[in-house]
Amino acid sequence: MAVLTKELVLKSLNTPDEIRELPKTRVHVVTIGDYTVSRVRFEPGWKWSESMKPIAGTELCEYPHLAYFISGRMHIRMGDGTKIETKPGDLVEIPPGHDGWVIGNEPVVTIDFVGGKDYGK
Repeated sequence: MAVLTKELVLKSLNTPDEIRELPKTRVHVVTIGDYTVSRVRFEPGWKWSESMKPIAGTELCEYPHLAYFISGRMHIRMGDGTKIETKPGDLVEIPPGHDGWVIGNEPVVTIDFVGGKDYGK
């Protein structure tokens, strides 16, 4: 039987492996073992269909997300019209095929456990 060994690893989103600057968005990306986690800050006025659609080249965001919301509020609408509004403390699974936008004047900060690896590239 093969024995798999793992190392104990400590990293911080405060000193990320990569920072991506996008329209009204800043993404701190950390890869730790087999996982990539990102902290994303969306500025007031950010809307995926306006800020990211020209970069992505798709009608809706096609990345899945598993995100924990730290601050701010965001409206998320799926292609089929299903919608939710997030608030701090929410954990949300968002499948591909969605639009989203910041509500109000407070930035939205999330920790994304799934979509950060390639988001905004």
